[in-house]
Amino acid sequence: MAVYVDETKDWTFIAKARGLRHTHWCHLTADTEDELHAFAAKLGLRRSWFQKKSDQDYRWHYDIVPSKRAQAVRMGAQEVDRRFMGQLMIRRREERDGVEPGAEVGPRCGNNPNVRLSAGDQQAVDEFKAYLRQRKQGAA
Repeated sequence: MAVYVDETKDWTFIAKARGLRHTHWCHLTADTEDELHAFAAKLGLRRSWFQKKSDQDYRWHYDIVPSKRAQAVRMGAQEVDRRFMGQLMIRRREERDGVEPGAEVGPRCGNNPNVRLSAGDQQAVDEFKAYLRQRKQGAA
């Protein structure tokens, strides 16, 4: 189990639009919500600052300012980049949706080029591709 912080970013545009006091912050998250809340309490964060829109939201985190980030790192939080944070969110979504880890990335579907297919869906795609190959060979 681990706690993670990504890079501090300048969010001035959003901060001004929302009337926020701070303009630079990063994200604090962990492998589990319980671990995150325990760490956040030790860091002195209010539980009301926790961001999770619904029970289905896999992007839960706290926003923290640079001084709290430095304190979190001193307390053992792992510094990660935004790519790692994105991959962590994808894993959470897959766990939520029951997608088997390592499922093959399927063809473009709707607006999502990274749709992960179940074994049954992958088989259907493979069978359809085989049908198209046979049809093409028959026309030649």
